Order: sequence, then structure tokens, then C-alpha cells
Amino acid sequence: MDLGLKGKHAIVTGGSQGIGKAIARELAREGVDVAIVARKKEQLEATAKELSAETKGRVIALTADVTSREQVEAMVAQAAKQLGGLHILVNSGSSPGGSTTAIGPIETIVDEDLLRDFNTKYMGALRCARAVIPLLKEQKWGRIINISGTNARNAGNLSGGARNTSLVHFTKTLAVQLGRFGITVNCIHPGTTRTERTPRLLAARAAELGVTPEEAEKRNYAPDSPRGNAICRMVDAKEVAYVAAFLASERAWAICGELVVATGGAGRSVYY
Repeated sequence: MDLGLKGKHAIVTGGSQGIGKAIARELAREGVDVAIVARKKEQLEATAKELSAETKGRVIALTADVTSREQVEAMVAQAAKQLGGLHILVNSGSSPGGSTTAIGPIETIVDEDLLRDFNTKYMGALRCARAVIPLLKEQKWGRIINISGTNARNAGNLSGGARNTSLVHFTKTLAVQLGRFGITVNCIHPGTTRTERTPRLLAARAAELGVTPEEAEKRNYAPDSPRGNAICRMVDAKEVAYVAAFLASERAWAICGELVVATGGAGRSVYY
């Protein structure tokens, strides 16, 4: 299927690694010029070079901290200038430490940790969208994709649950506001996803169980494991990226203001 993405221009925050990097790679493969954004300049530039060589596409690195409105607005202006316009925004940035920020009983939660997490994930997405929207409205075509997470559906993580739930609401609200201008807004919920962090996490799990990392992963995804999913294996970041590329495409007009769960069928609850 031709996704109709050739010649489009995108920003992907959190694009130096993980799911953001996988999405940037897939968009570049589809002919999109991509600006990847993160805080760490050296890692970001190395990723841009790697993806450009791999995809033969144009991938540029723009350093910015999404907790700063000034840096976000400067980054968006620079991306539009260097790429020749903007069509797609993927909000995939996360707080330092990811979903581990502000975990634990409420008595142990440090206010500043939770607020920092929310300021990066939710407010960061808001700042980026606010800066990009005038450009998308002007051309009457655009895609905004927010990468959230299944902590929104599970009790236990006060920080991750709050920020991810807020992104779902943000997605629907923006979709209602922007659909009339030819701009769709959607959200993706990845679950446990294979990225650069996976070997470290599996090693820690293996140490808990007293087994090899390979055996730990096998046990996690056994058919009867509460940690597993319906497909009995870990979803790879590239598979989440395929979903994002479709939502960014010309073929996805019918999907707007929706949440797409990309976990391989994790959980037993029924949502409708």
C-alpha cells in the first residue's frame, strides 16, 4: 500500500532512541523528511546520521528540551525552515528515567518528580502541538500522533498513569478542535516494547528469577503469564512504528481522535 507520505516533513520528539527512533526510521523509509528532537546532542546527531545512511532519506537532528516553550518554538521554526515545511508531529518524548519517575506508595511520592514527569510528557506534547498547529492549519493538512502508554489503564504508577491518561484526553480534545482544518490527531498506547533498554530490563528480571535473560523473556510471554500478551512475544519498536506511519498517512483519514493500543493483546479487560 502506498501511504502517500513521500515528500512530507515530520518532527519526532524523543527521536534519538526507542520508539521515537523506530518511528523516525519508518517515516524516513516512506519518503518523509524527518527532524528528530531530543536533549542529548551527541546521541541525537549519531542517530540522525545512522538513520540517514540506513534509509537513504533526510533525517536531521535538532536539540531541544520540551519543558521550555522558547526552545520548542525555536525548534519548530528551525525544522520548518530546514525541511521546507511541516506536515507531521509525533510526540514521543518522555521524562528522564521514563515511566520509572514517581513510582511507589503515595506517601513516598515527591511532588517535584511527578510534576517534572507531567511537564515533560503532557506539557511537552502540548507545547510542540501549539507551535506546529499554525503551520498545519495554513496548508489544511496535518497529522499529530501522541505516544502514550498502557500505564493509563493500569493502577499502580501514579506518575505514568496520570501523564498517559492526560495525553488521551489531550488527543481527543485536539481532534475535535482541528479536524475541520484537515488535521487528524491520534494516540498510540505501546505496552512493553523491545528497544535499546530491553536487555538491561531483562537482565534485572532474570536476576530476580535466577534464570537467563532468554528464559526470563520466555516466562514473561508464556500463554498463562500475567506479564504476557495474546501473541506470546514482546512487541518490537518497529511494529509500533508501522502503526504510527499508517496514522500519519493519506490512508488514515477515517481515524481521528482515537486511541490505538499496540501491545500485542496485553491484558484481559474488554474495552469498547
